Amino acid sequence: MTTQNRGPLRIGIVGVGFGAAVHVPGFLSEGWEVPVLWGRRVERARETAERLGVAEVAEDWRDLVARDDLDAVAIATPPGAHLEMVTAALEAGKHVLCEKPFALDAAEAEQMRALAEAQGRTAMVAHEFRFAPQRAQIKELLEQGYIGTPLLVSAELLMGRPAGDPPPLTWNARTAEGGGMLGGLGSHFIDGFRHWFGEIATTRGALRTARPDRTDPATGALVQADADDTFAFTLEFENGVVVSMTASSAVSPSQGGCITITGSDGVLVATQRGPNPEPDGVVLAGKSSDRTLEALPVPEHCRPFEDDRDHRLVAFRLLVREFERGIREGVSPSPSFEDGVRCQEVLDAIRESARG
Repeated sequence: MTTQNRGPLRIGIVGVGFGAAVHVPGFLSEGWEVPVLWGRRVERARETAERLGVAEVAEDWRDLVARDDLDAVAIATPPGAHLEMVTAALEAGKHVLCEKPFALDAAEAEQMRALAEAQGRTAMVAHEFRFAPQRAQIKELLEQGYIGTPLLVSAELLMGRPAGDPPPLTWNARTAEGGGMLGGLGSHFIDGFRHWFGEIATTRGALRTARPDRTDPATGALVQADADDTFAFTLEFENGVVVSMTASSAVSPSQGGCITITGSDGVLVATQRGPNPEPDGVVLAGKSSDRTLEALPVPEHCRPFEDDRDHRLVAFRLLVREFERGIREGVSPSPSFEDGVRCQEVLDAIRESARG
């Protein structure tokens, strides 16, 4: 493996769904070289590589992670494969950026964290929305004491699909493969809440599969999803903040999302139109003496550039900058594998609470 202190870093991308939409353009835009990618369907991977200007396609992901001309590997596959792929990449001496959900459970997450520490590699989880301008601004306002002592947070995310034929059955509808809305979108919110408020003391939750009908893509037959499409949880933080969240992907029509943070001296509100925070999202704020909320200007350092190719690219490119800093400085910036373990512990606790 190359060790580069100067010049562009080189990364291989494993997975060409989100990997093609965000990872490849994000790394290229930040000055990295992406010489190779892998996808489960080779023909699709070749089409993606040609479209994005990636020179090579690996026919086996193991060949990609074993290459000695890569500094790092980005793993953008469903979570069921993460443990095997991350382990192979770390043992090959690569730095790793792994997509969320990080693992199938906290035991897997801890295995990956411990191996990254033992190997001395930079290892991060792609919770890029810590860096979304709106959420980065909230972090700064909380640290500045804008609303005094944070007390209570209410969050809601109501997404869905129109009535009609059931969608195809994919990994995201299967619990055994790490599917479900809690892991897919709830994990981003949990990571964000930890980023704002610190460690979590207690967790309670409920899970439902409100609209389980799916279509078998091979036969067209009606089949049933077993992964959650609806969840609710309450988190009590060590500093006393209480967070409650309700979310569903079974709502029609979709309503978007809203986070309301109340404190001893004011309130902050962040809304989003879709499942993820947009780069142009604003923070509504008011002091306890105000009668209305007003939009705060977004600091330039929270949104240092525009990228309208995909609404996730601004946040992801800012994450890539932290990943590169970590590699060059020999550290694992947050959101690190340690953060991934903590988030996975909360996901496990919510699922256990829902079962019990």
